[in-house]
Amino acid sequence: MILRRRSAIGACALLAALAAGLLPAGPAAAGEPVAKEPPKVELVLDVSGSMRARDIDGKSRMAAAKQAFNEVLDAVPQEVELGIRTLGADYAGDDRKRGCKDTRQLYPVGPLDRTEAKTAVATLAPTGWTPIGPALLGAADDLEGGDATRRIVLITDGEDTCAPLDPCEVAREIAAKGIHLVIDTLGLVPDAKTRAQLSCIAEATGGTYTSVRHTDELSDRVSQLVDRAAEPVVTPVATEGAATCADAPRLAPGLYTDREKLGEHRWYRVDVLPGQELRASVSVAADRAVRNDYGVLMRAVTVHGREIVRGSEAGDGRTDLISTGLRYPKAPAEDDDGVKPAAETVCLQVANSFSAAPGVPAEPGLPLELTVDVLEAPDEAADVASFGLGRGWWLVGLLVLTGFAAGLVWGWISRWRVAVWRTN
Repeated sequence: MILRRRSAIGACALLAALAAGLLPAGPAAAGEPVAKEPPKVELVLDVSGSMRARDIDGKSRMAAAKQAFNEVLDAVPQEVELGIRTLGADYAGDDRKRGCKDTRQLYPVGPLDRTEAKTAVATLAPTGWTPIGPALLGAADDLEGGDATRRIVLITDGEDTCAPLDPCEVAREIAAKGIHLVIDTLGLVPDAKTRAQLSCIAEATGGTYTSVRHTDELSDRVSQLVDRAAEPVVTPVATEGAATCADAPRLAPGLYTDREKLGEHRWYRVDVLPGQELRASVSVAADRAVRNDYGVLMRAVTVHGREIVRGSEAGDGRTDLISTGLRYPKAPAEDDDGVKPAAETVCLQVANSFSAAPGVPAEPGLPLELTVDVLEAPDEAADVASFGLGRGWWLVGLLVLTGFAAGLVWGWISRWRVAVWRTN
């Protein structure tokens, strides 16, 4: 009897195992992590005839781009799928219609084979037209589908030569699809028209524009953008600062974009409850040629105009981003019979001291990115903003102690000298 029961149990187990193996796999059990799609990046490289110009560190723009690509390919994170597309690489003739179709995918978007990708880039030679609009459309198709982070990095030395297909309008159409595809642009030794066009393309999709004049700047910036693709995507919210705090927009925690005229002050408002800490930062991009010696200032001010704390940063002669930030921990409120404490309105002022180089238009304003975060303050946080001195209290104390000690020493020396004088 026992043997029969064991045989029956064994037969049932065998049938269950066979059924499990033959039936299709069901959905993942609740709570199991769902595999995340790898981020995707496509580098779009201008290979038009103008890339022959030898004005980047004594070598041609094409040579500088190839060197930067080799360095970038060596440093691509393992989780990033990368592809390469060219524009103007194949047709050297005068047929405009044909030249404006000259874009192709050099290396498909997918797991990176560094040797194969480098070999493909090494074969490129400056050739034809500059069809930026068609290249952007092709790159968007290359990255189509899925929910992965997607980014296009466009590297060019000139404006599009295939209008009326305006690349800025193409970028707006891509953004309007709602596919969260970001386009970053890099201009190699750009003129004013190229700078304006590339800035427009980047701004339309929430990307960045960078002017490049050296090989190391190109490789560093492209590496940063590829690395950024592996980070969680946060879509900035467009806002518009005001000339006074009273008229300023009220911002919740998040990431914001705005434009600020050269030398302008802009105001924003943030509500901070007792026991919370405000953390804010701003980055201003010098997207055109500017004079040497510039800076950016961020201040936290009360509605009555008293400065709470400030952050500032200065630069000298680089066309790049400049950033600063501040922290303001608000002390917890005393328990007042369960009454909910009121929030304090903190006015954030953002100012810059940029000035345009001769012949460079001051309009539009410089793009800025503002980050606002409000979180629970540490239980024993230092009062960073006490009386507007920020972290200067320790310095004040040190100066007081130093002055007291110096006074004692000087008094002792003076008495000793008087005693010696009387003795002699």
